[in-house]
Amino acid sequence: MKLNTIQNGDALLIIDMQNDFLPGGSLAVSGGEQVIPVINTAIQKFNSRGNPVFLTRDWHPADHCSFVDQGGPWPVHCVASSRGAEFSASLLLPDKFEVVATGYLRENAGYSGFEETDLQAKLDRVGIRRLFVCGLATDYCVLNTVLDALKLGYTVFLLQDAVRAVDVKPGDGDQALSSMRQNGANLINSDRIL
Repeated sequence: MKLNTIQNGDALLIIDMQNDFLPGGSLAVSGGEQVIPVINTAIQKFNSRGNPVFLTRDWHPADHCSFVDQGGPWPVHCVASSRGAEFSASLLLPDKFEVVATGYLRENAGYSGFEETDLQAKLDRVGIRRLFVCGLATDYCVLNTVLDALKLGYTVFLLQDAVRAVDVKPGDGDQALSSMRQNGANLINSDRIL
């Protein structure tokens, strides 16, 4: 069986595909909308094989520590229950999927899907050993989630055609890709998922 053939114990993990990170959002990631068709194809592949799909979402309080008003680096974004925190309507989500809220504590940045969440418990409950990761943004929530997944012993495949970077400093996204690769992530294009 090929390394990137979907098998038992595999899950798709979609990071923060929320309105505020897409065009017109308060923290739009350049080209973020371009990954939606790629992610939709990945969803279809996992769903058709009966493999689970997990989504993380920023779910911030209105006075979250990452907001400029609180001394953080970012504009207000993904406030819990706001339109900006909703998943993109263009995502073709399966009938069954699991959602994990991140950054819901005022003083917790929540860049990783594993930070103060039950993501690991949810993955372990259904016997997940390998994660196929995509979404936004490469140099923040994707990077931190992938690094934590690797530390926790998961095999990680990053769908490099299904991520985009904020690039606060030019090259941040490329640096994040290098860091993930150096720490053991497998960087593949989504068309290699079988």
